[in-house]
Amino acid sequence: MKSVVDEWRSHFPILQNTMNGQPLIYLDNAATTQKPQVVIDAIVNHLTNSNANVHRGVYALSQLATDHFEKTRRVVKDFINADSIGEIIFTKGATEAINLVASSYGEYALSEHDEIILTIMEHHANIIPWQEIAKKKGCIIRIVPISADGTLDIDTYASFFNEKTKFVSMVWISNAIGVENPIKKCIDIAHSHTVPILVDASQAIQHKRIDVQSLDCDFLVFSGHKLYGPSGTGILFGKSKYLDKMPPYQTGGDMIRKVTFEKTTFADLPSKFEAGTPNIEGFIGLGAAIEFLLKQNIDDIANHERELLTHTMNLIADKEYIKVIGYNGTNVSALSFMMNGVHPHDIASLLDRNGIAVRAGHHCAHPLMQFYGVNSTTRISFALYSTKEEVEQCIHALDAVYTLFQ
Repeated sequence: MKSVVDEWRSHFPILQNTMNGQPLIYLDNAATTQKPQVVIDAIVNHLTNSNANVHRGVYALSQLATDHFEKTRRVVKDFINADSIGEIIFTKGATEAINLVASSYGEYALSEHDEIILTIMEHHANIIPWQEIAKKKGCIIRIVPISADGTLDIDTYASFFNEKTKFVSMVWISNAIGVENPIKKCIDIAHSHTVPILVDASQAIQHKRIDVQSLDCDFLVFSGHKLYGPSGTGILFGKSKYLDKMPPYQTGGDMIRKVTFEKTTFADLPSKFEAGTPNIEGFIGLGAAIEFLLKQNIDDIANHERELLTHTMNLIADKEYIKVIGYNGTNVSALSFMMNGVHPHDIASLLDRNGIAVRAGHHCAHPLMQFYGVNSTTRISFALYSTKEEVEQCIHALDAVYTLFQ
């Protein structure tokens, strides 16, 4: 009889592949997840049977493509419990979504000497856009520190707020070390000072139930490719009270009401922020990915991933040559570590010979790496299709790597 994990795995054809003559063990899910067959089928079906541009054509094929495309917006709205489909903006990823908010909200709402709060554990995509708007507007960025185990310094965070604080942008779960921030508490503190907050949910969306109305976040972003969906797709949720006031981030076709050489007026939400022909097949695939996930029990997935993380920690507990970076017990589906005397890139290359895919590098988190005094780490990250047997094979391979370098 199939286990639940075996059933989950059966939906992902790539897991039947071999790499370097070994069964593929894919443990780089924080970078991108594999795609279930239903996502592949949805994309192929669209390109085979309903391929046309959306929103513009009055002919049946275009209307069919538009229906499939816009269905995903309704799926996302319900998935995160947004108030309206106008609050769901399609982007090419979380990176573009953050750039959109930093540029557009920053353009109309930020002034010289205003302050923006970030944390030291942010992905570069949630640092650089704020640096750029801060340079343009003359704003100040304040960085919330963490303790050695990755715990956010909530007292310092709360102390940063003053009359000049105008925005907070914060990761929910660190992509580099997997630590989860107390996001609801952080949102409540920001709102007690009437400061809007953006939540980077790129590493949370595939692991947790998310209700933006319960969270009461002002903006939330995530990428489709980390949610078993296609790359080149992302979502910006924003409260309409902010989105209505924000100027367009990009301009062009499909985001206008009327264009003359004297003046252009822009379309209503969400079209105002979606210039040009979108990634139609990508978003149709994203809708299929979310529907796939909704058919599973996300609590069961979370419990399974938690068991994998605990199992990994137990297996390496007596291995003095492995030092986990940033672990405080809140970690979600990812561990980052150093191995005595062995560079992370060497670890990843040698594991690859055994068909084991892990991530080695700075994880687009230079400031966090600098805090820990390292240039890079090795990261293992899980998904619903990961197994305890794969974890055990990975740790066994790590033993072999360490022995090789002695």
